[in-house]
Amino acid sequence: MTDTLTPVLTANWDQADAFRMDGYRRGGGYQAVPKALKMRPDDVIAAVKDSGLRGRGGAGFPTGVKWSFIPQGDGKPHYLTVNADESEPGTCKDIPLMMANPHSLIEGIIITCYAIRASHAFIYIRGEALHPIRRLQLAVAEAYEAGYLGKDILGSGFDLDVVVHAGAGAYICGEETALLTSLEGYRGLPRNRPPFPAVEGLYACPTVINNVESIASVPGIIRNGPGWFSGLGTEKSKGHGIFSLSGHVAHPGQFEAPLGITLRELIELAGGMRPGHRLKFWTPGGSSTPILTDEHLDIPLDFEGIGGAGSMLGTRALQIFDETTCVVRAALRWTEFYQHESCGKCTPCREGTYWLVRAVERLENGKGTDEDLETILDVSDNIVGRAFCALGDAAPVPITSAIKHFRDEVVQHQKEGGCPFDPAASVLWSDTTVADR
Repeated sequence: MTDTLTPVLTANWDQADAFRMDGYRRGGGYQAVPKALKMRPDDVIAAVKDSGLRGRGGAGFPTGVKWSFIPQGDGKPHYLTVNADESEPGTCKDIPLMMANPHSLIEGIIITCYAIRASHAFIYIRGEALHPIRRLQLAVAEAYEAGYLGKDILGSGFDLDVVVHAGAGAYICGEETALLTSLEGYRGLPRNRPPFPAVEGLYACPTVINNVESIASVPGIIRNGPGWFSGLGTEKSKGHGIFSLSGHVAHPGQFEAPLGITLRELIELAGGMRPGHRLKFWTPGGSSTPILTDEHLDIPLDFEGIGGAGSMLGTRALQIFDETTCVVRAALRWTEFYQHESCGKCTPCREGTYWLVRAVERLENGKGTDEDLETILDVSDNIVGRAFCALGDAAPVPITSAIKHFRDEVVQHQKEGGCPFDPAASVLWSDTTVADR
């Protein structure tokens, strides 16, 4: 394992024309498409399998295996849907990727669709992300003009159309089945599974759903070979990934590195913690992943290392909090988010998130009781595993992990009649917000 950054997807972000066709080609762009089109589709899938690429959207499922689930010879249209609905609190890698390097996504879409025998692809992106939407639309138009999209791509006989679809803006639409429902024109609600999208997805046809970074990583694998990709990272977590550092570090930003790098190394690359402060807690993959503490600074940031520490790698959204941050207040903000974004379809999530917010509010305001902690844990147990989608599993994570690592601080809120922290000491919470509470 090395702490050296590996700029692949981020290599040309500093160039003024990185988002244009010429800028992308100058760095080796669109060299993988003709190579892939000369391969058998099954060989493309095999190459992605051999590379060890795992989904970069959070779940970490092997990408090539996911592609192989698509039935062949079924007589139905096949679809690729790119999940660009980046809305996990703290996650901020796909939006800048689509802003600075949209053609890497387009090239990955072409190769993926060829592999799964799909002639239509959809990029589902949040409607609020207007600038990235325009960048994507420009990139798609340039790809059509250059002959990489449309009929008979590069004389191969392969046809492909790509649609950029702007969603209405809902966290639930980041869940793949809710995304499909929204894409079909209905309210974005999760579906029961089975049937799974690979068998009955968009318009009841076989569908592959992948994250932006997963698809954008494919051209490099085809261009450089699966061995190149699998040579990066760790034994079971292969390749490179974009790590998003935000919060109390000197220089927040995107750091593309091999999986397995540690938070200590990334914080050093980011210039350290903000002067005069120390790390208190952090999220390895956004707010839906259990928080970790300064005791976990040297754990490899890969699927196995973070899993072994009791959390999840997720989207590699590393939110860094120093000692001035109240863990109960942070957990309350996240829990309020999940209550607000619950689609309301299933009772455990709809009702459970409401009562979680009420209980955590009492603790934060110093009105909690000795029974509140047990109530929170009991309500959480009745949400996890009983909801239609992963939002229900994620909702209790902030507060339950806060209780796990900072139980004394949580109890202190109740014993001292409120938060023991001075809100003015933290850059995250304004006096107005605290007063309003």
